Amino acid sequence: MPMIQGDGVELYAEEAGDGHPIVWLHEFAADYRTWEGQIRRFSRSHRCVAYNARGYPPSDVPDSDAAYTFEREREDLRAVLDSLGIERAHIVGLSMGAYTGLMFALRYPKRVMSLLFASGGSGAFGDTREAFLAEVRAAAEAMMNEGMEVAAERLAVGATRVQLQNKDPRGWEEFKQYLSEHSPVGSGLTMRNFQAGRPSLYDFEADLRQLDVPVLLVVGDEDDPVIETNVFLKRVLPRAGLWIAPRTGHGINLEEPAAFNQMAADFFSAVEAGQWTRRDPRADPAHASLGGASPGRRHRDGSSA
Repeated sequence: MPMIQGDGVELYAEEAGDGHPIVWLHEFAADYRTWEGQIRRFSRSHRCVAYNARGYPPSDVPDSDAAYTFEREREDLRAVLDSLGIERAHIVGLSMGAYTGLMFALRYPKRVMSLLFASGGSGAFGDTREAFLAEVRAAAEAMMNEGMEVAAERLAVGATRVQLQNKDPRGWEEFKQYLSEHSPVGSGLTMRNFQAGRPSLYDFEADLRQLDVPVLLVVGDEDDPVIETNVFLKRVLPRAGLWIAPRTGHGINLEEPAAFNQMAADFFSAVEAGQWTRRDPRADPAHASLGGASPGRRHRDGSSA
């Protein structure tokens, strides 16, 4: 299909199927191809759109830091919807894509039918954020200096990636091959600016509490950097559910495609039927089950929930 213009940057997109639209947003280490198992399933009943973020060929690869902010990624999603004549869509994002989807929902809630937020939230904690940022910046420099083949060998055996290698060696090899084909400039600048420059999700707590959009938070129980952030999001988002896959790492749609697809199908069906409602106020954890007030929860940065 033709390239889509996003703020002067051309974005490569593919679509298949008819019905309620679903837009699939890939993670940092992936691209539109890693949604194939989902698009084959959901294009039978929905209009599926997947595109490569800026910096991921065949999308354009700008060479400036300013081109890779989270705001620009958010507006690229708007440009894709506008170009394809889509007013409202289910948004599915994994990790980097999940962050983009949530920022889009906060800015344009009326354009979001639902948000499936998968494996999102790394680097959010106040007490570990500086170490995370230092690691991200070092990784960005290594990508640009050493190339993506070297980077892929390292990233593919990270603590939240070995689960895929153990479960599906063939799928892991494909994931690593796709990663090695990415642009070192695009990946490095995305890492240095989007990943390291985006605010912590905890900074948006007040806005998140007002977000009237159906959300399903999806996380693997061995994706340690994001589990606590997803529990926080479950507590503050009024229409959120939390789905946890056992013995699963970061690339949850690749590790457990059948379970992921069934979970997503159930979620879309509930949303489309108007059944994904706000949390019953009686289930608010501020109310103790045996009477009296529950003690306030604490975030990782020490602030109260």
